[in-house]
Amino acid sequence: MTGDPALPDLPPGAFARIDGGDDADFYAFPRLVTHIDAAAIRALTDFYRQVLPAGGVLLDLMSSWISHLPVDVAYGAVIGHGMNAEELAANPRLTRWFVRDFNRDPSLPLADASADGAMICVSIQYLQRPVALLTDVARVLKAGAPLVISFSNRCFPTKAVAAWRALDGAGHATLVRHYLERAGFADIEVHRLLDGWAGDPMTAVVGRR
Repeated sequence: MTGDPALPDLPPGAFARIDGGDDADFYAFPRLVTHIDAAAIRALTDFYRQVLPAGGVLLDLMSSWISHLPVDVAYGAVIGHGMNAEELAANPRLTRWFVRDFNRDPSLPLADASADGAMICVSIQYLQRPVALLTDVARVLKAGAPLVISFSNRCFPTKAVAAWRALDGAGHATLVRHYLERAGFADIEVHRLLDGWAGDPMTAVVGRR
């Protein structure tokens, strides 16, 4: 795939990837590592504490063996999604989880208005049909519920889309805001959590259903 029909204003090839192979093969081996440094994890966890509703049902999309949620906050449920079953099974915060390749099927097997919040951590850069997925996330979220999309400057470059590889941090925030606007989210805010001078930069873009 080289373009997203929901984003005709982006140039041809915006969603091309260096590695066009099957994502299931790429993610078949579990990576039980962290993809941002300790300071970035702390900043994101603190932000989740402020934005995600305690006691609510959360969606942790494109997740792994760690969700970065505050350990002292209880949630009604945390529904995880990822590409590697072993990683998801190792995540102690997940109530239940499912495996799905969103680049093949950008939909959620969940009921309308069934979640109180959602997050996508350091993974938005891999989506080739981001608006289709985010539109379905909006369907699953309750009115006013937040979606937190966070990112740093790290990625698997061969799997990141061309538009992401071509932009800097500010450009990434603008691109994510554009995705959210096209998917129908409102009250979109960009939060610079860490500037990156002493470690990984961290940005969170929040949109509400």
